[in-house]
Amino acid sequence: MRTSIVFKLFTLTTMLCLFILATIYLGQTIFFKQYYANRKVNAIQANIEIFKKDYLNSGGNFLTVQKLEQDFYRQNNTWITTLDSQGNLKNANDFYIEVKIDSPKANNTFYGKTISVPLYHMININEVLNKTSSQTISMLAPKARVGVSAYKMDAVLIPYRLQIEKSNVLWINDTITKTLDELTLDIKYSRKENIEFPGITLSGAITKVQFPNGNESSSFIYTNSLFMDRLKEFQANLLLDESKISLDTLQILDFTQNDVKYKIFIEPIKDQAGITSYIFSMASLQPVDEAVQMLKDYYLYLVALVMLLIVLAAIYYSRKIAKPLILMNQTTKKIAQLDFSETIPIRSNDEIGELSRNINSLSLTLHSYIRKLQKDIEKEKQLERTRKEFISGVSHELKTPLSVMKSCISILQDGVAAQKTDHYFEAMNKEVDKMNHLIVDMLELAKFESGTYKMEMEAFCIDKLIEEICEKLSLEFSSKRLHVHMELVYVEVMANQNRIEQVITNFLTNAIRYTPGDEHIYVTVHEELESVKICIENKGAHILEDQLAKVWDRFYRGDSARHRSQGGTGLGLAISKNILELHGVEFGAANTGDGVLFYFYLNKA
Repeated sequence: MRTSIVFKLFTLTTMLCLFILATIYLGQTIFFKQYYANRKVNAIQANIEIFKKDYLNSGGNFLTVQKLEQDFYRQNNTWITTLDSQGNLKNANDFYIEVKIDSPKANNTFYGKTISVPLYHMININEVLNKTSSQTISMLAPKARVGVSAYKMDAVLIPYRLQIEKSNVLWINDTITKTLDELTLDIKYSRKENIEFPGITLSGAITKVQFPNGNESSSFIYTNSLFMDRLKEFQANLLLDESKISLDTLQILDFTQNDVKYKIFIEPIKDQAGITSYIFSMASLQPVDEAVQMLKDYYLYLVALVMLLIVLAAIYYSRKIAKPLILMNQTTKKIAQLDFSETIPIRSNDEIGELSRNINSLSLTLHSYIRKLQKDIEKEKQLERTRKEFISGVSHELKTPLSVMKSCISILQDGVAAQKTDHYFEAMNKEVDKMNHLIVDMLELAKFESGTYKMEMEAFCIDKLIEEICEKLSLEFSSKRLHVHMELVYVEVMANQNRIEQVITNFLTNAIRYTPGDEHIYVTVHEELESVKICIENKGAHILEDQLAKVWDRFYRGDSARHRSQGGTGLGLAISKNILELHGVEFGAANTGDGVLFYFYLNKA
């Protein structure tokens, strides 16, 4: 049982589409998330290296570094900043207070000194910008007394707790506070002795307060609470648990917040003085997670859409592929039976359209060749008839002179008219000349018709040539009392001079032969744009209209009553026809009001 090509294509398309859907689904659910994460990590790593070079070249210029951070975020949608060796923001000088330490408990190292207390790790920027919290924040004013708890690292203090004295208002760095609480418990329950607690508490009066107003570039970082939390966590690990921080190479950390995955990039750098600082960057992988989840939910609709497209594809296959193939099959069957009456009505520009055009072209070509073959067969039949006529004409033309010569020879052998011997010899000589002319013309005609003769072209003046020919034929004009009129113009043509002379001579000789006495012959030359028309018209005689096309045939004589005694072999016009065809020019013959006109064209030199 034969299976329809539409069914085969439908099955193949369905399997292919389902395979593609399955491949995309598996790729997105298994490989795409990892591929996206790796690509993004590699891109951010490369861009961090560029940021690092630009940062080192900035010379620590505050505005330049802030611009680098903002450009990095716009280009990579990734937060980035720089931290000093204690984990504080290097380029944040707009969110802090200064406190002059006067606590009697302070040791000699800090007593009487003014310390800077960064607030971005203890106070949310929204508390500063939000008017509802302004009453609490307003307590941080010059001369207000505060207590400061700080982590002491050598001679450097890292504040993590700030409280207004004699009040319950306080702000803390919860990450460091939690880590220090854990460390305190470890020290308390440790069996080791002489372990000093790293925390210290000081008090004093505020001398300066600096809050951002929301327009500074640094506020861009303060507003991202998640990023600030990661900074506090990094600072706590850096100060209190160095085992979690790589101090030599780029460190990439993963963490998840609210089911969203993030990547943390921490790269230590050293300046010319050998002081270590850090590039801290955070990138979210949320976009790919959302996209994959949406695609999973969308697959039901996508499968339905694909099935609809498959049905539409089947209809397309039926109309655009199966139907044209059926038409092609029907048409080729008719072509096989030599029926070329139908063509395939397909005009598309695809392979099927091209195939249909090729089949139509093949049909037309076969039809053309078959018609040409039929014409060739008919032409061969005509050629055979012509060949028979040619042989018959030659036989007839040679029969008369041979008969005359045989009669003369018989008379001379019998000695019947001995006194007329010279007359009979002269008659035989004329017949021999006629046969010689006939053979020469036949050989020349065969040479032109062989297809191997090459016509050599040259430039010459047609008017001078006509004058020379008419001069040579002047005696023949005079013998029949013919009046020759010439209207010539000086013009050069490109042709074979000897053969054109032969054509003009044949035309004029033919005109002399068939023009009654005391009539006129007109020879004219008309110059046209790119060619020259030569006309020879004889008055006093006509050719029957149905005979005009035959004047170029071999042995043609317009009047069957004319005798051989009028001269000519009947091949002059046939030779002229072949010469003009080899020149590739137009020629012809036509009846005029009272005569016959022969004409031909030549190209200008």
